[in-house]
Amino acid sequence: MSYLILILHQILVIMSMLTIKLKKGKEISLLRKHPWVFSGAISSIPKGISDGDIINVVAFNDDFLGKGHYQGGGSIAVRIITFEEKDIDQKFWDGIIQNAKKYRESLDLTTSTATNTYRLIHGEGDGIPGLIIDIYNDIAVIQCHSIGVHKDSPAISNAISNNYGSKIIAIYIRSKDTLPDQYGSTVDDGYTLGDKEETVVIENGVKFKINVITGQKTGFFLDQRENRLLLQAFSKNKSVLNCFCYTGGFSIYALLAGAHVVDSVDISQKAMDLLEENLLLNRFEGTHQSYCANVMHFLGDDSLPLYDVVIVDPPAFAKSIHKRHNAVQAYKRLNALAFKKVKSGGYLFTFSCSQVVGTQLFYDTIVAAGMDAGKSVRVVKSLSQGPDHPVNLFHPEGHYLKGLLLYVE
Repeated sequence: MSYLILILHQILVIMSMLTIKLKKGKEISLLRKHPWVFSGAISSIPKGISDGDIINVVAFNDDFLGKGHYQGGGSIAVRIITFEEKDIDQKFWDGIIQNAKKYRESLDLTTSTATNTYRLIHGEGDGIPGLIIDIYNDIAVIQCHSIGVHKDSPAISNAISNNYGSKIIAIYIRSKDTLPDQYGSTVDDGYTLGDKEETVVIENGVKFKINVITGQKTGFFLDQRENRLLLQAFSKNKSVLNCFCYTGGFSIYALLAGAHVVDSVDISQKAMDLLEENLLLNRFEGTHQSYCANVMHFLGDDSLPLYDVVIVDPPAFAKSIHKRHNAVQAYKRLNALAFKKVKSGGYLFTFSCSQVVGTQLFYDTIVAAGMDAGKSVRVVKSLSQGPDHPVNLFHPEGHYLKGLLLYVE
C-alpha cells in the first residue's frame, strides 16, 4: 500500500470520525490517563471500523475521554494517543516529536559530543503506544508495533524531518516483524528518506558500528547505556564475562575501563562478527576472547575459570503472560549457573527485559537462584532502562527492563 493511499485513508477517517463507547464504570482508567482500552470495557463498536482507524473513545454518558488507534482481535482494543479533543494531523505529529526531542535535550543527548545515539520515542512513555523511534547519529529508525501507528508513519516521518532538518539524512521504517502477522505480511520495510544503512555511533565516548537493517531490534540496545557506564566502575584490572553479549556493548566498556580479560559469549555468529568490528573501532590494552556458543552450556562447563565480574543480559524469555512460568524457571537456572562463575568478592550484573516478569517476581527469582547456587549475596544496586526510555507515571507497565548489581561472597 503506497504512502499516498495511507495518507488519504487517514484524511477520510478524520472526516468521518468513528466513536467507541465504554461500559459504565470502565472510564476510570482513562480518567487516570492510562492509555489502554481493553476489549471487555467496550459497550459498542461502530460498523465499518477497521484496524488502525483513529477513533474517539467516550464514556457511557458520551463524555469525551480520548482518541486512539483501534485494533481488534486482542485484549487491547484501543491505544490512546491523546486525551485532548484535537485533530490527528501533521501538526499533531510535529508536536509529538518536538516534545520528545525537548525531553532528550534536557538529558543532554541531542547535542552531546560524547553520545549521538538515543531513543527519541518510547511508546507509552512518550504518549504514543506502539511507536518506537531510535536515533543513530544521522539515521532515524521508526518501529511500529500497532497498525494505527504504521498507517500514520508517513506523517511521523515528516515530523522527524520537520524537527531535525538536515541532521537526519535517512529515515528507515522497520516494522514488518513487529506488526500483527496478517497485516505485517502486506507491508515492507523501507526508507522514507535517504538510503543510509550503516553508521558509527558514539555512546559515552565508545564507538559502535550500527546496521539499521540487519541489527537486532532497531540496530542496537540503547536501553543499557547507563548500566554499561556503571560497569566501568567495577572493571579496572578485573576479569569479565559478558553473557548474551550481542555486538559487545558491555565487553567494550569493560575493556576501555581497564579490564585485563574480557570473554564474550553469544549464540549468534553474525553478532560476534560485528563485535569484532566494534573492537577494532576502540583502543584498549586488555585481552578479549569471543565464544560463539549457547550461554547455558558455556556457564555449565566446570572446566572454565571464575570471573571477577559476570554480566547476564538475556533476550526476553517471555513475551506473553502464559509463558511467564517457563521464563521464570529459565531465569532461575541461568542465574544459578552465573552465580557459580563469580569469584568470591566478585559482582554479578543480571537483567530481565521480559515485561510480563515484574520487578518483584524477577527479584524473587534471583533470590531462588542464589539459594540454589549456595551463595551469600548482597544487593548493591537496582538497575533499570535509561531515561530516554521513560516510564509514563500513569502506565507502570512501561518499566520492562529490570536489573540487579549483586556482590557475591
